[in-house]
Amino acid sequence: MQTRPLRAPARTTTTDQAYNAILSAILDGSIPAGAALPLQHLAKDLGMSMMPVREAIRQLEATGIIEVEPHRGARVRSLTDEDLIDTYLTRIVLEGALVKQAAQNFDTDTARTAREALDAQQLALRLDDQAGARKAHEDFHFTVYRAAGSPWLFRSIGPTWHNSERYRAGALADPVQVEYRRREHELILDRCLARDPVEAYQALEAHLLSTVEGFHAEAAARLRELLEKQ
Repeated sequence: MQTRPLRAPARTTTTDQAYNAILSAILDGSIPAGAALPLQHLAKDLGMSMMPVREAIRQLEATGIIEVEPHRGARVRSLTDEDLIDTYLTRIVLEGALVKQAAQNFDTDTARTAREALDAQQLALRLDDQAGARKAHEDFHFTVYRAAGSPWLFRSIGPTWHNSERYRAGALADPVQVEYRRREHELILDRCLARDPVEAYQALEAHLLSTVEGFHAEAAARLRELLEKQ
């Protein structure tokens, strides 16, 4: 499977830079699902030695986004229906707990920061800046979740968040889906600002289900069935 060369970061000396460069390339599809990740090629693309790249691969393996097979090396984990459903079920459980707590603590300063992130996302989308839109989307959700005041629960959402970005990447090209997501984000924010934990959770759950339905209706239906059994 062919992949495009990675874009080297401004400074190419640390494991963090290698990690972020490889992760960004996976999330935006420059390195597609199922692609091999040969260390020598990655190091050459990034202008780095093998050591930080090897450590970055080790850290990415821990997130579950890539897998390392003995004698075969690393590759990006494949996208599957089961993985999609499991990823979003986990997001609903973890992020749902966070948004409930966040709604109880929400204030106008947090709301302003979250709304600024939504505005930044819309601007980035108009400029066709996919990386900027993805970052602003993360800023919105994470601003809300930090208001929960639960550092350990907040740390737990990273792997499923990043994995879900691989699935939703294509939806950014659909203006109808983009408009739906904008309205859902605003509803989550309004429910948090009203300090209503139950409705904030319901808005988040509906948002994540709608996101899945936007690119895989059958998976969304199966996800709803699983949630109803809980």
